[in-house]
Amino acid sequence: MNKSKMNLILHPVRMKIVQSLLNGKEMTVQQLGVRTIDVPQATLYRHLNKLLEAKIIQVVKENQIRGTIEKVYALNEPSVQSQEDFLNLTREEHLELFMNFTTQLMGMYESYLQNGEADLVKDGVSYAVANVHLSDSEFTELVKGIAELLQNAMLNEPSPERTGRNIATIVIPDKKP
Repeated sequence: MNKSKMNLILHPVRMKIVQSLLNGKEMTVQQLGVRTIDVPQATLYRHLNKLLEAKIIQVVKENQIRGTIEKVYALNEPSVQSQEDFLNLTREEHLELFMNFTTQLMGMYESYLQNGEADLVKDGVSYAVANVHLSDSEFTELVKGIAELLQNAMLNEPSPERTGRNIATIVIPDKKP
């Protein structure tokens, strides 16, 4: 995904459209209009067309309704069913998947902040980048330890004294010298 595509998505209305279509969702203009309530329909169509032209979204269905065609939109993302599929993605496809991942995180954070009762300290909100220097074996041990802690925590059943929290991890190596 080139920089112009990334910049295109960073517009608040287009970001909301992309967030609405994450996780394989398919929506019509009317359904998207409910999620972008303060956006006039003509403006919504204009933003949809920009996303279509950039091939960020696609029309997946056309429904005939009383003499007019209703389009159904979805994200135009590569299908990843296996590790082999993941490894065979192009650089642009990897960037598109990563963009969808980070867009989803931004949507979750926006929803949290819009909650009138958000208390960042009490709720344990944090985000940080930790630059660590590890050998391959040290890195493998770190990842195994984090995975084990997360797997144990995911076994906890919801209860009144437990707060649901989303924990996302991203590992990006520095460029090799």
